[in-house]
Parts: sequence; C-alpha cells; structure tokens
Amino acid sequence: MEWSEKYEIVIGLEVHAQLLTESKLFCGDSIAFGAAPNTHVSPITLAHPGSLPKMNRKAIEYAVKLGLACQCEIEQKNYFARKNYFYPDLPKGYQISQHTTPICKNGHVTIKTAAGTRDIRLNRIHMEEDAGKSIHDVDPYNTAVDYNRAGTPLVEIVTEPDLRSSEEAFAYVTELRKLVRYLEVCDGNMEEGSMRCDANISVRLKGAEKLGTKVEVKNLNSIRNVKRAIDFEAERLMGLLEAGETIRQQTRSFDAGNGTTFAIRDKEDAEDYRYFADPDLPPFDLEDAFINDIRRMIPALPAERIRQYMTEYQLPEYDAHVITEERDTADYFETILQHTKNYKAAANWMLGPVKTWLNENSQPIGAFPLQPSQVAALIQCVDSGKVSFSIASTRLFQLLLQHPEEQPLVLAEKNNLIQQSDAADLEPVIDAVLEKLTAKVAEYKKGKKGLLALFVGEVMKQTKGKADPKKTNEILLKKLQ
Repeated sequence: MEWSEKYEIVIGLEVHAQLLTESKLFCGDSIAFGAAPNTHVSPITLAHPGSLPKMNRKAIEYAVKLGLACQCEIEQKNYFARKNYFYPDLPKGYQISQHTTPICKNGHVTIKTAAGTRDIRLNRIHMEEDAGKSIHDVDPYNTAVDYNRAGTPLVEIVTEPDLRSSEEAFAYVTELRKLVRYLEVCDGNMEEGSMRCDANISVRLKGAEKLGTKVEVKNLNSIRNVKRAIDFEAERLMGLLEAGETIRQQTRSFDAGNGTTFAIRDKEDAEDYRYFADPDLPPFDLEDAFINDIRRMIPALPAERIRQYMTEYQLPEYDAHVITEERDTADYFETILQHTKNYKAAANWMLGPVKTWLNENSQPIGAFPLQPSQVAALIQCVDSGKVSFSIASTRLFQLLLQHPEEQPLVLAEKNNLIQQSDAADLEPVIDAVLEKLTAKVAEYKKGKKGLLALFVGEVMKQTKGKADPKKTNEILLKKLQ
C-alpha cells in the first residue's frame, strides 16, 4: 500500500502580507522596497530609549477591508501586545503584535479544487509589525542587519487545519494573493518578501480524528515552493511513522535548491513569548460607521465578477477566470463593454491580441497603449464588415499600436485594409482563381466539397486578406454549381 493511501495530510497555513501603506505601522518611516540598507530608519524604528510608537490608521483600514472580504467577524475593541523574543533583526527585543484580540476572526477563503469549490476556514487575521532582515552573505565572519523592513505593517492570515494536499495549499495561496491584490491592500510580490507563507504540516492515519505532531516550515517565498515544501515534508513525516520513529515538533526551513527541508529549532509554544499588553499603545475601538465606510470601498471581487461574466455576458468559464485574474485587467475589460455589447468578441481580444502584447512586452495592462474605446472600435470594424478579423487582429492592430492617437477605421482606410464585399470587385478575382485551379474545380464537382476552403484561401491570398470570407463563399458556391 502506498503511504498516500494509508495516511492523511493535514495542513494549516499562516500567510504574512505586508500592507500597502506608505509608512510603517508605528512611525512615519517609508516602507518602499529596494532602498539602500538602513536608510528607512528613525529612532522609533531603531527603538531608541524614550521613542514612542503611534498607530497607522491606514493599516487598520486595510486589515478591516481584508477581513470583510473574507467574511470575518471584525473585533471592535482592539489592543496590541508585546511578543517577547530576541533576534538580531528585532531592534526592540520584542515584536508588537495582536494576540488575544485579533482584528478579524473566523471567515473563509473559497478555493477551487478538482472536486469542486470549498471554503477554507480562517482562524483569524491579526496585525503586527515586521522584523528587519538578517543578511549572511556580505561578510564572511559577521551577520549584517538591514532595519529598513523593521516596523512594516503586516497582517497574518491564519487558516484552520482544513487543507489536505499540496494542491489545495497551492490553490489557497493563489486565491489569497489574488484577493489582496484586488483589494489593493498588498502587492502580493512573494519574490520581494511582501507576502510570505509558513506551512504547518502533520500526517495521521486515514479515519483518525486526533491530529498528528506538526512541523512548521517557515518563510516560503513562492507559491510553487509552498507546494514543493509540503510534498517533501509530508513524505518525510510518513516515512518516520512507517519506520516507527517519533515526530518532533519543529520549526524547519526549505532549501529551494534541492527541494528539501531542514530543522532550525524545536518549536516554541505561545507561552514562551510572554505576551502582555503594550503599555505605550492605547487600545483602539472601531465604530460601526468606520467599518461600514470600509465595506463600501470593497470592489467587485473575482468570484462575483466570474458569475456576472458567465451569466450576464454568457462567457465561457475559462474566459471569465482568465480575465478576472488581475483586477486592472477586469476593469479594462469592463470599460471595453461600455462601448460594445459584443461581449464574446471583447473577451477574444483580451485573451488574444491584447494578452499577447502584454506577455511579449512583460507589461501590466496599465502600460497597454490603446484605450478600451479603441479596442471596442476594432470590434466594431469587424462587426460592421468593414475589416476582417484576421486583418484587424494582425495588421490593423499593429498599426494602431504604432499610432494610438488614430481611430481604427481611419487607419484601415488610409492603409487600404477595408474588406472587399462588393461582388463586382470579388468576381474577377474568383474567376481568375477558378481558371487557375481547373483541375481542382473538376475534383470539387465530382464530390470533393472540402476543396471549397482551398478556393477561399486562394482568393484571400490574392486580395491580401481583404476579401469578405462570407461573400467569397457565397459567390464561389454559385459559380461552382
């Protein structure tokens, strides 16, 4: 029997997301990424004696916004606690965090699995400040510390142990990253460390109710590495049980180079941190009006937009999912729909020429040179029969990219791209093609009806793609009869 058939994997995730404020959680230092080491620091960041923290209101708004989007209960009476531990990148010797009063409780994130959709329950979302960054490779004998990141506002999103496979964990982190980007509370850039994941993993015999001893794999910096780390660690834990060994509760790290985990330390319990209310920060209460104002700022989220695209716009599920991956892309698409009711054509342009340009140029939709109204005008050119889709999506599209100040129809006329639909223009070309392919005409008349596509293709070639395919078919059928 394979281990995967004998054991069940149980996974809970803790995702740290840096909030998109301009300054730190308790002072005005910038949190901009990429600055020279130790340039975004002040006496408060560095915990000089006598310096006092002051709460960042925008960070509270972002935390509440995320909680509301996840259907959480919002805690209205809040305070911060000190989480005491020593590490070189923690200048105060403690971290300011929430412990007994997380700002958001319960709630869920919905994921799509092979078996359908299901809700992954959240235990809580709480606020805390980030630590600095220890750097081990700039000096052969010493560890360097960059305090730029120290004090950056974080939310920690903690699930219940509801995930049962690395694939589900992958789907969850993917969905969560999409959500924080939609809400514009975090940029989700895991490669820059603005979103990091800790995975709590245990295994137990299938059918057992008691959870196994868990290990925590820290600071996974990509969605792919979340999946890889869980796969390796689950296999390791099952191997230990099969060998009759005892699993130790540990904190581990992941080596992305070889895909393995290694122990850092035995896992601490909450008591080891000696939490107590921070005496320098007063409690803060959230009023109903404050929460309701934030609720009104939440945009249409992916699940809601997917439902709308599939029901109101009659788009296939695939189209709806891809277009809603990024909020800016969905916003751009919906602006196109303000100028055209051909929803499927708009989706085809988004998933075809527009997406190709974005990929080839490694650019977001915000850098796309054409206005949504111009894409709608391209659709109108095709719908009205003025330009074929083939010409519009290749030659006219490229011309418009070079001259974004122009209108598509004007450019088509200037460059002789208007579709030929007049029988008087098409018949001489068709006659010449049929005369050239007399042997094929004879075969067609003997029953090889598939040759019609050859004749159409040759006409399109002779007219450089400008012949109206529908009209061309119509004339050809009459002449071939």
